[in-house]
Amino acid sequence: MTDLDGLDLAELVRNRKISAGELLEATVSRAEQAQARINCFAALFPELAREQIAEGGLEGPYAGVPFATKDLAVGVKGAPLTGGSVAYKGTVAADDATLTKRFRAAGLVFFGSTTTPEFGLTLTTESTLYGQTRNPWDRTRIAGGSSGGAAAAVAAGVLPVAHASDGGGSIRIPAACCGVFGLKPSRGRMPMGPARTEGWNGLSTVHVVSRTVRDSAALLDLTHGPETGSRYAAPPPVRPYLAELERDPKRLRIALWRTAPNGTKPDADAAAGLDAAARLLESLGHIVVEAGPILNGEALGKAGLFTISANIAAQLDEYGEARGRPVGDDEIEPITAGMVRLGRTVPMMELAKANNAFITAAIQYEHFLDAGGFDMTLSPTLHRAPDLLGTMALTADPQKMGEAVAGFAPHCAVFNQTGAPAMSVPLHWTAPTETAPGGLPIGMMFGARYGQEGLLLSLAAQLERAAPWAHRKPPEWVG
Repeated sequence: MTDLDGLDLAELVRNRKISAGELLEATVSRAEQAQARINCFAALFPELAREQIAEGGLEGPYAGVPFATKDLAVGVKGAPLTGGSVAYKGTVAADDATLTKRFRAAGLVFFGSTTTPEFGLTLTTESTLYGQTRNPWDRTRIAGGSSGGAAAAVAAGVLPVAHASDGGGSIRIPAACCGVFGLKPSRGRMPMGPARTEGWNGLSTVHVVSRTVRDSAALLDLTHGPETGSRYAAPPPVRPYLAELERDPKRLRIALWRTAPNGTKPDADAAAGLDAAARLLESLGHIVVEAGPILNGEALGKAGLFTISANIAAQLDEYGEARGRPVGDDEIEPITAGMVRLGRTVPMMELAKANNAFITAAIQYEHFLDAGGFDMTLSPTLHRAPDLLGTMALTADPQKMGEAVAGFAPHCAVFNQTGAPAMSVPLHWTAPTETAPGGLPIGMMFGARYGQEGLLLSLAAQLERAAPWAHRKPPEWVG
C-alpha cells in the first residue's frame, strides 16, 4: 500500500477496500517508526484526525487520505504551530489557514506536522526545539530545508505527499536531498492567508512534496487561486494541471544553466547528474543548449538577506508585543538573532532597492528565454550531495555556515526572487557509499516563465515515465 500515491489511496477508501480509519492508523504507525529513526515530525496529533473522520462528510478527490502540514505558518485548528522555534513552544493554531481549508475540502485528514528549521531560515532541518531531521538515504546527512521533515517523511514511505513551503528553495532543496518531487508555484498562485496574502514580500509560497508528479499536479488543481484580499494573482491555467500529465510536451528548447548567479559551479556529482539529465532530455526529442541568464548574484544575495531579515525582525517584534514580552536572544537560534538585529537596522531605501533587484532579475530571466527561444532552464537543484548534519544549522559558526549555504543550492532562490515557477525532479543518485548504500539523491531543477506550471508538470510526467524514481527505497524506508 505504501507504493501507492495519494489518489490511489483515496480510490481504495472510496471503493471500501480500506476505511479512512484503518488508513490513518497504518500511517500513524509508520510515522512513529520514522520519527524514531529520522526525526521528521514536530508533532503527531492522531486524535484530531480521528475526530475529523468521526465527524464524517469527507469528500473530494483525496477523501480519507492522511496528510501532514509543515510546522511553519500554515495552521491546523487545535494543532501545535511553532515554526521550529523555542519562542513559540506551546503555541496552538486557533484556526485553519486558508490553505488548510482547501486541503480539507480536498478530503485530506490531518494527523501531524513535519519539522522545519527555525522560521525556515536555512537549508537543513535542524533546530534547538526539535533536534536534527536525518536524511532517510543516509542518517548522517541533512534532509534539506526548510521542508526537510516533509520530504524525509515522504521519502521514507510514511505518506505519499505532504505540505511544504518555499521562500528560497525550501520545497525543491529537501525534495532533491530526499529523492522526491517538488514544485514551487509562481508568485500569486497559492493562498498564504487568512491574515496575509504573501510571505517574505512575495518570496515565499506553499505547495507539497510528493513521490509522484500526479499528486503534486492534483493538489495544485485543488488549492491554487486568489484569496480574500489578494492584491495580485498568477494567470489561471489553460487546462487542469492533472490534464497536463496526459500528454508529452512539445519539443522543448532548454537552456542548460550550469553556473549560478553567485559564480558557483556544480561539483563532479552534480555535474554528472546535469549531463545525464541533458542526455535524457535529448533522447526524448528535446533540444538542450548550454546557456544561462546574466544576473547580478551579489545584488540578489544582498536583497534576499535584507528582505528576509526585515520580515523576521518584524514578525518577532509583533509577536513580542502581542504576548506582552519581547522575544529574547535566548529564545531563538544564534544566527536567527543576528538576522533579527540586521532586520531592525535595514534602511527603508535598501528594501526598495531589494525589490528593484528582484524586478530586474525577473525581466532579465524572461528576456534571456525570449532571446534564445528557450522554453525553460535546467540546472542542478543541489551543487553537491546533501551535507553532513550540522554544517548549515542556525547554531553553526556564522561564517562557515554562510559559505556552506552559498554553494549548496545557489540557483534555487532566483525563482523566489523572480516569482517564476521551478521544480526539482529526482533524476540522479551518487555512487553508493558505506553510509549511503543506495547513493545520495541530487535533483535536477527546471525553471519556466511566470505562470507556466503546466509546462513544467507536463515535462515532469514525461521524465517520470522515461526514468521512474518512485520504486527507489532508502535504507530508512518504513513502508
